[in-house]
Amino acid sequence: MSYLLRVQLPDRPGSLGALALALGSVGADILSLDVVDRGAGFAIDDLVVDVEPGKLPDTLITAAEALDGVTVDSIRPYAGILDTHRELELIDQVSAARDDRLQVLVDGAPRVLRVSWATVVGIGPQGSYRIVGSPGAPETRPADTPWMPLEKPTLLDHEAGWVPQLWRDMDTMLAAAPLGRPDRVLMLGRPGGPEFRPSEVARMGYLAGIIGTVLG
Repeated sequence: MSYLLRVQLPDRPGSLGALALALGSVGADILSLDVVDRGAGFAIDDLVVDVEPGKLPDTLITAAEALDGVTVDSIRPYAGILDTHRELELIDQVSAARDDRLQVLVDGAPRVLRVSWATVVGIGPQGSYRIVGSPGAPETRPADTPWMPLEKPTLLDHEAGWVPQLWRDMDTMLAAAPLGRPDRVLMLGRPGGPEFRPSEVARMGYLAGIIGTVLG
């Protein structure tokens, strides 16, 4: 069983090693590490860890937070494919696709950007509409998207009035970025959090910008 942990820890030598030892003491192996963000004296890391079947995730939280200055922001099951070149792989897949390039994008974006679902939203004379969605995208759709057209990658207010009640009930974090033009947007959802960090929104924007150029 694999889990994705988002951890805040002191940004100083030895912190990550101490965390690895703490997780190892409860039978967890770190399979990958991504630095999500850095601030004044702290770092936010995403760790994919493998544990024995039946091991409770609370055990991982307890072991990590026993260290001084370490906080687990979130933990959730992880079933993605580990790949250090995730963005490049997705860009290649979209570029090579003859049909349904947008579907290829939303199918791959959750794995690459570590979210639960992705959709592409357009806007026309009758308002906004969903163009395509990933398999995990909710059937409930917003009646309006007042933030469109969108000029730059943006962290969306997940408690705003336009957000469907079901999304709010699930505490779904939201972010969006234009796909080559302001009236075509990639939107990401992460039910239950954690919140999108500024670096994640920027990363999403870079990916959407490149793929927007590929799509034309």
